[in-house]
Amino acid sequence: MSDEKDDKQDVWVGFDLGGTKMLAVILDENLKPLGRKRRKTRGHEGADAGLERIEETIQKAFKDADVDPSRLRGIGIGCPGILDLKKGIINEAPNLGWTDAMVCSYLNKKYDVPVILLNDVDAGLYGEYHFGAAKKSRSVLGIFPGTGIGGAFLYEGKIMQGDGRSCMEIGHIQVMPDGPLCGCGRRGCLEAVASRLAISAAIAQAAFRGQAPYVRDQVGTDLSEIRSGMISEAVEKDKVVKQIVQDAAYQIGIAAGSMIHLLSPDKIVLGGGLAEALPDLFKKGVKSGIEDWIMPSFKDSYEVKVAELGDDSAVLGAAAYARDTFHNRVKEEESDAS
Repeated sequence: MSDEKDDKQDVWVGFDLGGTKMLAVILDENLKPLGRKRRKTRGHEGADAGLERIEETIQKAFKDADVDPSRLRGIGIGCPGILDLKKGIINEAPNLGWTDAMVCSYLNKKYDVPVILLNDVDAGLYGEYHFGAAKKSRSVLGIFPGTGIGGAFLYEGKIMQGDGRSCMEIGHIQVMPDGPLCGCGRRGCLEAVASRLAISAAIAQAAFRGQAPYVRDQVGTDLSEIRSGMISEAVEKDKVVKQIVQDAAYQIGIAAGSMIHLLSPDKIVLGGGLAEALPDLFKKGVKSGIEDWIMPSFKDSYEVKVAELGDDSAVLGAAAYARDTFHNRVKEEESDAS
């Protein structure tokens, strides 16, 4: 490596494309953040306009980092929805209203660097593995409740994926036969009874019935206002809210117990806004569900932790995954050539 190259270290972009926001972070070779830019997404603006906003957001992050884009080595993007990981296409992102967004090829043409796409929960758990709650884990299960409930699994630092698609759809494990209707069209899925959306709906009903007066007085029964912060406040004011959260966390624990039987992770990481807003309560509920479900031989084989990186988990994980993937490819190519 030349002296000039040492003076101008390679950088990486991590990008988190959520349902309501997009976040770009510029990181150095050691994945130390140098600059960032956060923007709100525009609902149902269309894939073409959305891709332009992604590129604009990355440019603004470069400006914040005071780094020339010519130093860019690769881009990692974490995104929810139905993804084609081989082709780098967002087939469907319902919260954004996008279909068939060719995000990897678009950014590759803009920057002439490799671009990799992965599920946002995979990215989040990979970030926690490198920098947060999952460090030094041999196998780790991630459960991230939000509007739905996302899952991810890492084994010896590698993300478990299907052939060109993400997997670990823990939100669609059935925990309640003939239970509430899920968004997927089936009944009794975990996310139909334990996602933040399901929790918010139960709290709204309690407020309507007069059982959650603090929530009723603060935000009424508007689901869009009963978010993690509001729920965290209401837990201390309305006993029924605390019970609703505990019951949901318990159901997540039941599902986690099934995954322990299947995969035997040494660590389980709980992510998402609600777990981070109510870490002790949420973790206690999950652990209770696990303990009531697992076989005795699995007792003490795992540790439950709450994610530590907050909103940065997915963006750091996406950058780390890009760096690790492309470095490994270079090593493989050099080995094949020798």
